[in-house]
Amino acid sequence: MQIFETHSEAETEQVGAAFAENLPGGTVVAFYGELGSGKTAFVRGMARGMGLKCRVSSPTFTIVNEYEGERELFHFDMYRLASGDELFDIGWEDYLARGAVCAVEWSENVEDAFTGEEIIVRFEKTGEQDRRIIIEGGNAAC
Repeated sequence: MQIFETHSEAETEQVGAAFAENLPGGTVVAFYGELGSGKTAFVRGMARGMGLKCRVSSPTFTIVNEYEGERELFHFDMYRLASGDELFDIGWEDYLARGAVCAVEWSENVEDAFTGEEIIVRFEKTGEQDRRIIIEGGNAAC
């Protein structure tokens, strides 16, 4: 387990970039944290760390955004889903089969679809801009 304290959105992005720099394809990263806790900022950093030159935004209404380059990052937002069954209905297995890194916001809504091999990233608001980021499982080294 690793714990990071950040004091700005830019610092949260930096932690995400370092985290994803050597993240192997096929890794599922499950995010937990309240609204505004830094999940999307972390994914923006992940994209940068993976060498992707794209605009990263929350896929709240589209469920998934695909970012492609030399590596692929699929950014899911499960806020509107009620169960893992709904995740499978949108093609979760097909996304996994493509071997991209999958970043999953609001993972608590689809936990029954996970295998237990995911890297867990928890976000806690500790102040106006301050965040505690806890990374567990997988190769959680940054």
